[in-house]
Amino acid sequence: MADQPLLLALDQGTSSSRAAVFNAKGVLIASASAPLKIEYPANGWVQQDPIEIWQSQLKAMKALEDLLKNKQDISIISCGITNQRETTILWKRSDGSPCGPALVWQDGRTSEICSKWKSENLENEWINRTGLLLDPYFSASKIFWLLNNEPSAKEALAKDDLCFGTVESWLLWQLTKGKNHYSDMSNASRTLLMDLEKLEWLQPFTEVVGLKENALPHLVPCRGDFGKIQNGLPFEGVKIQALLGDQQAATLGQLCLNLGEAKCTYGTGAFLVVNTGQNVRRSSHGLLSTLGWTDDKGVPTYCLEGSLFNAGTVVQWLRDGLGIIETADQVNVLAEEVNDAGGVMLVPAFTGLGTPYWDPDARGVIVGITRDTTRSHIARAALEGIALSVAALVQLAENSLQENLEELAVDGGAAASNLLLQAQADSTGLLVRRPKSLESTAKGVALLAGVQSGLITNLDELAKSRKQGAEIFLPKLDRNARRKWKSDWENAVSRSRHWHE
Repeated sequence: MADQPLLLALDQGTSSSRAAVFNAKGVLIASASAPLKIEYPANGWVQQDPIEIWQSQLKAMKALEDLLKNKQDISIISCGITNQRETTILWKRSDGSPCGPALVWQDGRTSEICSKWKSENLENEWINRTGLLLDPYFSASKIFWLLNNEPSAKEALAKDDLCFGTVESWLLWQLTKGKNHYSDMSNASRTLLMDLEKLEWLQPFTEVVGLKENALPHLVPCRGDFGKIQNGLPFEGVKIQALLGDQQAATLGQLCLNLGEAKCTYGTGAFLVVNTGQNVRRSSHGLLSTLGWTDDKGVPTYCLEGSLFNAGTVVQWLRDGLGIIETADQVNVLAEEVNDAGGVMLVPAFTGLGTPYWDPDARGVIVGITRDTTRSHIARAALEGIALSVAALVQLAENSLQENLEELAVDGGAAASNLLLQAQADSTGLLVRRPKSLESTAKGVALLAGVQSGLITNLDELAKSRKQGAEIFLPKLDRNARRKWKSDWENAVSRSRHWHE
């Protein structure tokens, strides 16, 4: 019997790393994961050890290789890498050693740097060229902070021995044992350093940040031939043929291939991404213009994106902070003990607010507590708070596109919650579609690698069957009840932003 050709996806996330294999139809065959520690050394600071990021991905790869060891009828023909975006790493070209911690996308320590740049009237040009805002979320201010606070980074820069990269660049460096220092255009579009339309590094901005040109990775399309996994590593010899930021990968994995098709991923944060075709669509409503993916020639598909910084972290906080649940999935059981949240609302602004406020000083709040409030009400309010936050992003997207979305595809760990998805349908008025497998991020980059390898010839054909096995959630609230619910939510968000006044 001929070997079954499979596609390998390396999915490096904020709290874990995953390795998975898919067939040519995007069906998950096997996967393995390894946890990843997050450090919070000060208020608003979020960082990781770059070596631990790599070791976590390596463990997942080894575990998957062991799972597949006895399967004789498979052949892995291509690999794609997808990753937590904006997270910033500096390392030495000479020996690969990191210059300080990886500053995670959630990290807010650079808010004063961004404020200073704004005061120098740099933001409008930055917005026009990159589609992004001057915010700690993105890589530019993180690079500046590392260069000014990590002596090893400063020393490596002076010796022309410095490499900058987001996580896909760091993993590619490790997998090719230092041979290839590349960044793909989807990840580069999240750094504040790439021209969104010309698809090239912006030298004036790299100078503001303090990077020399030779520290930048070589800018490449999202699919191509990026080297092979080197000897001595799991899956050695497999070609690396796709690189894609995690939210773009999930959009592709949900097969949102056409203008106006949208998905939301509920991971550590929640991210709404709407396909806008081959044209950059600018939003005056706080959404970001970003690159979705490219073909092998660099021809882009663009997207609009809204970002909620805390989603899965809310459930983790209920477990680890409040201790009202022992495992993450218990939140659903607890929340379903009550018919509603009893007027309680939880705004999940633990590390500030993203779209449309971009307010790093906002903080999480719980409002509407009475003597009758129970932990069940808080659990339900936590899930509804995620849904209402995303509903605000959907409204902004519809305003920006000047047309209503038809449906919302959902994925990510928290999308396993029926209560959350019903709240999502009720708060948006949209049909919400959950695929059979929630592994959309890994699936998306596997599909892209499959196209590059020639195993997959037509993604549009796959899109025709995307509703097979999917679960559908329809709104149950009428329009007036929805309007009142969202108005109360906006009031709660205002309190989150002005808690210190």
